[in-house]
Amino acid sequence: MQLFSYPPQTDWPALQQRAAAQQAQDIDERVQQIFEDVRQRGDAALLDYAQRFDGADLSGGLRVSLDELTAAAAQVPAGLQAAIRQAYANILRFHEAQVPQPEQVETMPGVHCWRRAVPVQRVGLYIPGGTAPLFSTLLMLGVPARLAACPEVVLCTPPQRDGSVNPVILFTAQLLGITTIIKAGGAQAVAALTGGTASVPAVDKIFGPGNRYVTAAKQLATRYGVAIDMPAGPSEVLVIADASANPAFVAADLLSQAEHGPDSQVILLSDSLSLLEATQAEVTRQLQQLPRAEVAAQALQESRAILLRTPEEMLYFSNQYAPEHLILAVENPEQLAEGVTSAGSVFLGHLTPEAAGDYASGTNHTLPTNGYARNYSGVSLDSFLKKITFQRLSTEGLRQVGPVVELMAEAEGLRAHARAITLRLESLGRSIEQNPR
Repeated sequence: MQLFSYPPQTDWPALQQRAAAQQAQDIDERVQQIFEDVRQRGDAALLDYAQRFDGADLSGGLRVSLDELTAAAAQVPAGLQAAIRQAYANILRFHEAQVPQPEQVETMPGVHCWRRAVPVQRVGLYIPGGTAPLFSTLLMLGVPARLAACPEVVLCTPPQRDGSVNPVILFTAQLLGITTIIKAGGAQAVAALTGGTASVPAVDKIFGPGNRYVTAAKQLATRYGVAIDMPAGPSEVLVIADASANPAFVAADLLSQAEHGPDSQVILLSDSLSLLEATQAEVTRQLQQLPRAEVAAQALQESRAILLRTPEEMLYFSNQYAPEHLILAVENPEQLAEGVTSAGSVFLGHLTPEAAGDYASGTNHTLPTNGYARNYSGVSLDSFLKKITFQRLSTEGLRQVGPVVELMAEAEGLRAHARAITLRLESLGRSIEQNPR
C-alpha cells in the first residue's frame, strides 16, 4: 500500500480517485454487439457464448432441470447447508422489518390519499460464477425478492465446463424457491433478461454484480426500458482506525476486499503512524497466506494508507470518498458514526468485520460503489417494490379541494384541468357565489 502523510486537502481528490475503467469505449461497443446478437439469434447466441466463454456444451438446454435442482443438495456439505440456512434466517429477519405498513392520510375533509406497495412483476437476478460463485449474493437478492412476493424471478448464472451449475448456487436457489434458472453468464445473460429469448423470460428489473462487461450491459439495459438495482463497479472498503485498533484485524479487513479482484480498492485512514506501519507489516505477512494472494497483491498496488490529524478529518475524507464499505475501527465508533453521510454499509468497532455483512449478519451486501453511495442506497426490500399512490374524493372533499385546483390550473393556463373540477362541482349544484373565478 502507498503511504501518504498529512496530505493537504487540495491533494485529496487525487487520493480518492478510483482506478479508471480500461478500454471503456471498447467494452461498450462489444456489449452493444452482444445485445444485438442475442436479440437476433436468441437461444442460439447464448449457446454459442457458453461454448466460447465458459467452455460449456449446453446442447441439453439452457434451463436447469428440476432433477438438477433437486440433486444439488446432496452435493453440498451439511455444515455449509446449515451455515447458509442460518444466513438466510438472519437476512430474512432484517429485511422483514422493512415491510411497509399501510398508510392513509386525510389531507382535507373528504380528501383521502394513501400508498400501496406492489412488487416488481418480473425480476432477473444475475449471480457470477467462475472462480468465486457468489451464492451469498443470491441470498441477498433472493430473500427480498421473495418477501416482496415478486411473481416471476429469473436467475441467470454461468455454467461450469461440464454444463452444470455450481451446486451451492442451486441449493441456495432451491432454499429461496427459485426454479427458473438459466445457464448463462456475462453481458449475454443481461441481454437475454432485457429482451427475452425462447428460454429466458424478459424482466422488468435486473439485479446483481459482475465484471465490467456485466456492468456495461446493465447500464445498456436501461436504454431498453429495463431498470437495474444501481450502478456498480469494483468492490471497495475504507477503514478508519485509531491507535486502539488491532493491526492484524485491520489488515485482514483490507485483504478481504483486496481478494475480490485486481481492480478492488482499499483505503486505510489513521491518525496514528505506528498503526499504519504495523498494519502494513501485517498486510505483507497475511498476504502470503492467501490462496488469492496474486489477485489481492494487484489490488493493493492501487490502494492507499493515509495519515491524517484527527477523527473529524478522517470522517470528512471518507464522506467525500463515499465508500461501499466503511469500517470504524476506533475507540468510540458510535460517536464517529453519527457523522457518516455517504457510505453503502458501516461496520462499528473492533469486533465487526466487513465480512460479517458480506455473508450472514443480516444486512444486504449489494451496495453502491465508485462513489455512488453519495446518492444511492444499497439493495433492500424497497428495491423490489413499487409504491403506487391512490386517492378518493367524497362530495365534501371535492368541494374542499376543487376551488384550490381551479385557481391553480387557471394560473398555469391549463383550462382543461380547471374544467375537470368545474364540471363536477356544477353537477353537485355549486352556486355562482361558490365559483372562485
